[in-house]
Amino acid sequence: MCQYCGCRDMPLIRDYIAEHAHVLNLGGDAVRAIDRGDLDTARQLLAQMAEELSSHWRGEENGLFKALMREELFAEHIEPLVREHRELADLLASVDLAREADQQAIRDAVEDLWEHTRKEEDGIFPASITELDGDDWDAAIVAWHEAHPGREMVKWGV
Repeated sequence: MCQYCGCRDMPLIRDYIAEHAHVLNLGGDAVRAIDRGDLDTARQLLAQMAEELSSHWRGEENGLFKALMREELFAEHIEPLVREHRELADLLASVDLAREADQQAIRDAVEDLWEHTRKEEDGIFPASITELDGDDWDAAIVAWHEAHPGREMVKWGV
């Protein structure tokens, strides 16, 4: 985990990183359940993963990403991330774990999700520190709350 820019100390970024960890754990647990042949557990874990990712993506895309996409340089990096969001959402919505090909697709998708989160955590999130102003941060936090109705942000060290 990097610590060079301090973005992980910001509540919004901290929460997105916590959500990444949560969905990666769900995905890893689902893959292990598939490998054990426990497809019912894998289905439940993937459903939880899809639900968490839905709100996570909505918050990211309507907040941080929207603000950063005003700059062409960032848009070039964010557009593929949004495309990856849609591809994983489609897979999670259509996967049939009774099929070995779909089981492998989940294994591959969970592995790809590790790389995806690294791009956000090591590129997009640190860039947001220097690129966004106060109004952008306020809008990004509002987008998080709108995407996570009834939830509070993580309170670490409080």
